[in-house]
Amino acid sequence: MAADLSRSTWPQVPPSGATVLVPVGSTEQHGPHLPLSTDSVIASAVAERTAARLGGSRFVAPVVAFGNSGEHAGFPGTVSIGHEALRLVLIELVRSLGLWAARTVLVNGHGGNVRTLNEAVGQLRTEGHAVAWTGCDFPGADAHAGRTETSVLLHLAPETVDLAAAEAGETRPIRELMRQLEAGGVRAVAANGVLGDPSGADAQEGRRLMDDLVDRTAQRISTFTANDRGRLLDPTAAGR
Repeated sequence: MAADLSRSTWPQVPPSGATVLVPVGSTEQHGPHLPLSTDSVIASAVAERTAARLGGSRFVAPVVAFGNSGEHAGFPGTVSIGHEALRLVLIELVRSLGLWAARTVLVNGHGGNVRTLNEAVGQLRTEGHAVAWTGCDFPGADAHAGRTETSVLLHLAPETVDLAAAEAGETRPIRELMRQLEAGGVRAVAANGVLGDPSGADAQEGRRLMDDLVDRTAQRISTFTANDRGRLLDPTAAGR
């Protein structure tokens, strides 16, 4: 059984033995053509599809929709609660879930949350909680609001994508931009908020990307082997 936790009644939730997937996203600008909820939409879809794929007693919690998005603060609409607040929220969520859930997996859709997840999950595992996290990583993806995320949103929520407004932003590799990003945020390197080029985005490409990610996420959760920061490893890496 894979169930929406928010739509379940308490007698439908087993007092022990359940695995809960918690999507962790953001509310931040994604260029002129993608919604502020992009990371949350992706994280929620990955959690829901993975839970359904795995079967058993799996529940998907409501998305944590506000993240650590300070690098996007120069754009109206962005809402960030920052590292420390997010860290405390995640810690208290997992402590509460741990009163009845056997295992918690945080499914992260926003790169800016990684440091926070590392710290929060590391602390929680030290406390003895059965928790880990996994990222919504697309191999070879551009950094932000480019072809990858646009393709995925065209598959998941096409009504939210304004392709007429899509335009390329800063296309240099993220490693070349890091100093500027750290100093002035995304606005300092891309006036339109795009780190990549959405040209050629396609819903079928988005479907393939999502199918691959769900496959890998299900394998990670099934293996449940994590690094020292609590991030789940792919089975090939876990066996090394």
